[in-house]
Amino acid sequence: MSDAAAQDGLPTGRRRAAVACLCVGLSMTVLDVAMVNVALPGIARDLDVSASSATWVVNAFQLVLVGLLLPLASMGEILGFRRVYQWGVAIYLLGALGAALAPSLPLLVACRAFQGIGCAAMMSLNAGLMRHIYPSRLLGSAIAVIAMTVALSSAAGPTLGAFIISLGGWQALFLLAVPIGAGVLLLGARALPEVAPQPRRFDGFSALLNLLGFVSLFLGLDMLPHIMLLGLVLIAFAAGCLFLLVHRLTEDPTPLLPLDLLRIRPVRLAMSASACMFAAQAMLYVALPFHLTGAGRTVREIGLMVSPWPLAVAIAASIAGRVVDRINTALPCIIGSCAVAAGMITIALLPPGGEKWPFMLAMFFSGLGFGAFQTPNNRTILGQAPRHRAASAGGMQSTGRVLGQATGTTIVAMVFHFAGVQAQLALLIGALGAAMAAMFNTVRSRA
Repeated sequence: MSDAAAQDGLPTGRRRAAVACLCVGLSMTVLDVAMVNVALPGIARDLDVSASSATWVVNAFQLVLVGLLLPLASMGEILGFRRVYQWGVAIYLLGALGAALAPSLPLLVACRAFQGIGCAAMMSLNAGLMRHIYPSRLLGSAIAVIAMTVALSSAAGPTLGAFIISLGGWQALFLLAVPIGAGVLLLGARALPEVAPQPRRFDGFSALLNLLGFVSLFLGLDMLPHIMLLGLVLIAFAAGCLFLLVHRLTEDPTPLLPLDLLRIRPVRLAMSASACMFAAQAMLYVALPFHLTGAGRTVREIGLMVSPWPLAVAIAASIAGRVVDRINTALPCIIGSCAVAAGMITIALLPPGGEKWPFMLAMFFSGLGFGAFQTPNNRTILGQAPRHRAASAGGMQSTGRVLGQATGTTIVAMVFHFAGVQAQLALLIGALGAAMAAMFNTVRSRA
């Protein structure tokens, strides 16, 4: 009998070890994204390539990630969560080693794409494994742990990345993942639950349609502000692939693209709210530096003024995790969304060259709202999904997050393209996205 079948959650001692394993693995992947962005100028210089070419070190990783989240979640349900997660860690580790040793940009990009496969396996199964590690009555606490880990890792990423690069160059960023990944592998083999595999075949053609659809959509959104016709063609191609995928999976009881979960009204509304909120977050993070730079702020000042957000997210997520299992999850989502919207409007209206503390206070208030929203909203997505579909729910959640962030970034770029660098307008549109998240949760509260 599997661990999951034997009991609702793991015993306390093993639960702590399993949570530590997942948190270290999650920190490793979140820090990766934040730290590699800092390393791009050094990579361009050392490999003698342009800055735009060096961005493919990040792009290749993200494209593979967004295209494989759902297929690898499905594979986890078929082959077992622990097995696929451990494969993901091993692939990520090998890709990191290859990236550290890569003598040219094409090899580095290939290794980063390989790393993206491993990261997709890990990210798609994080939430599903948490669902089986914690008892159902503590599911909110599990989600809060994930939210806090992401928030704190995001906050530490740029500073830690700069420090590591100063000691050992950009190669040290990738080498650091090798011993950490090895530790996650060893701990995971002992602590992670063995969830019983489901007796069904992996749908390879659906996985291909999913990969083509989401990668084309991601590329199309990225190209839209620069070469609009090409962006529209890619988005149309993505729509065609995803239409074929939906048509193919309509009658499938456990589809790779989790249509069965989207038919559950609370899940559908929570997913819509999540996409809107992550789009708002992306608009804030992209537009705010331009807003402040235009007033003569330095990079160090901007970093200081943005830092209250992730810290507030961690605080609010911790508090929400303690109460969300005992209350209606829609209420904190509505309050949190409204707080983010109010904070973004305040940030947009404050004079960018004025005192720092009003900006930092507004960022902290917005971060509290985001944390208050995220834990209960994600609990709805995971808690409403059947237990045997936990991996697909987690993969869907991660895919929605990535696409929401890509959409938010595209909206800012479109505003800048057509209206000039109007960061204030972009921030107000972001506030509208947060307000839409509140609207979706208001509808859910009345269901």
